[in-house]
Amino acid sequence: MDNIYGNQEDNLNIVMQDLVNKIQDCFNKEYENNETRLYEHLIYRIKDKDHMVEKCQRFNMEATPINALKNLYDSIGLRIVCLFREDIYKIINYIKGFDNCSVFKEKDYIKQSKPNGYRSYHVIIEVTENLEDIEGNNPGKFYVEIQLRTIAMDTWAALEHEIKYKKNITNPALIEESLKLCADQLASCDIQMQTVRDFANNKVK
Repeated sequence: MDNIYGNQEDNLNIVMQDLVNKIQDCFNKEYENNETRLYEHLIYRIKDKDHMVEKCQRFNMEATPINALKNLYDSIGLRIVCLFREDIYKIINYIKGFDNCSVFKEKDYIKQSKPNGYRSYHVIIEVTENLEDIEGNNPGKFYVEIQLRTIAMDTWAALEHEIKYKKNITNPALIEESLKLCADQLASCDIQMQTVRDFANNKVK
């Protein structure tokens, strides 16, 4: 496959940058109005072509542009890392309010963590743009996968990913148990930090 994205690579970049600009505008307005930083990091990318081909194959799909852009949903990916849990839900509400965005799928792994302790908010949004999509529609429909985490959640996920791919682990059960404990402790810290912030903002007396 010469290009898993067909003729859509430029359009994907336009869709991604437009969404990023809207989120950055929300950040600026929130800071101007409340002196609150909605997020600490905003990371975005178009999925590497080789990785997309590999993902198609992993899901027993032919590596075609249609499958990459219509049957898988992470050709465009954003990760937003926040200081506080509350801000994750603020950003989600902002995104849901964008006039060209609708929620395709969402999963709150913060309120209901995965068994291993993983916490994050995942949402796939369908974005409508005045561009021709892979099916020839204009306005076109494009998918964006967004992950939102606190710094604590993001740190745990990075460390867990590093440990997960270590070879010759002799005590996997102990490691899994320890990682789950760390995740729960960090989650407790997130809740405590949110409470401290609420006290500082006179939300709790």
